Amino acid sequence: MTITAATPPAHRAPVDLARGFLTGGVLGTSLAALVAGIVIERVPLFVTGLAVPAVYGLLVFLAGAPRRLREASVAPCTALAVIESREAVKGEETDVPVRFDLTVAPDGAPAYRVEIRQDVHIADLPDYRPQSVVVVEYAPDRPWQVRIVKRPTPEWEERAAGARIDSAPGPAMVSDPPEGAAAGFATLFGLLLGAAAVVLLFRADLFPQGGAARQPSPKPSVFSTPTPSTTIVTSASSTMVLGPGRSLLDDGELRRAVDSLTQGKDRRRAVTLVVQNRLLSIVFLPTGKEAPHFDLRSVPYDRIPSLVTAARTTLGVESPRSWQLTADRVTGSLTIRITVTGSEGTASMEADGRGEVVRRSPVR
Repeated sequence: MTITAATPPAHRAPVDLARGFLTGGVLGTSLAALVAGIVIERVPLFVTGLAVPAVYGLLVFLAGAPRRLREASVAPCTALAVIESREAVKGEETDVPVRFDLTVAPDGAPAYRVEIRQDVHIADLPDYRPQSVVVVEYAPDRPWQVRIVKRPTPEWEERAAGARIDSAPGPAMVSDPPEGAAAGFATLFGLLLGAAAVVLLFRADLFPQGGAARQPSPKPSVFSTPTPSTTIVTSASSTMVLGPGRSLLDDGELRRAVDSLTQGKDRRRAVTLVVQNRLLSIVFLPTGKEAPHFDLRSVPYDRIPSLVTAARTTLGVESPRSWQLTADRVTGSLTIRITVTGSEGTASMEADGRGEVVRRSPVR
């Protein structure tokens, strides 16, 4: 018989273009919504980006259900075909995927070439040699969906045994006819348009203040404002602990702290004044009692920061861990003693009521 190549079925260009555009729009909208939801921290927008493709996929599935039912109700056509070539894709399993190049010769229709892939039992491979005639089935409206019938009816088996089919010219059909560049362009255009729509809709949140990139809300710094101090006041003493980021060696900090603890004339007479980095403790002279004491207004507060610095750097303590200043009149006159402790040991320095150094005891 004389064989000619079949003309592939015409593709529904307008429908395919619309489907490609809609698919691209859904993908672009979904991706843009996911990114925008993360950037502007909107959970509903992020969830929408996840839900849109899922809903679209469900709608496409439901819309295609009638077509799939119609296709399932159409009986397949049976025809003879000649194996032009075969190629086993894998050989380790019992059922081997084989790529077949066939010439299908339908009754009353032109022959055509098609390429298919079908699993064949390894023991049946010798039955599918090149140039052998086999019985195939295909869908009338999708002639590229061909399947070799492994156990044909006796009638078709007899026809295949005595048939001789000439090869049809290629190329071989392998799947649905390609949609072409127009459908791909429609998908890309829909993707860009969907993404642009989301960006324009939320441009005020994505690009506030005339296009500036949205910045996260600034977090308050630990040291942006002074941390309130803690004060404990009793009839005989007062203690103040400064908050983090503050030091009694800061300019004017010690004087202000002492003034806040000595409201009233009776609280200006102190027996002991103890200062550490953030700790201030004052022991006052009890009312009606006599003991060596001094007026807190006589302490040279302006000299104390430099005295502490000198004690920490000139007494041989290379890595000072802590320091303490004590002021009292146990020896008769106001004495200021600074003790520095480090890994090398403990050292001390004494100054008089004017803040002049009178004695040093370095580390030995």
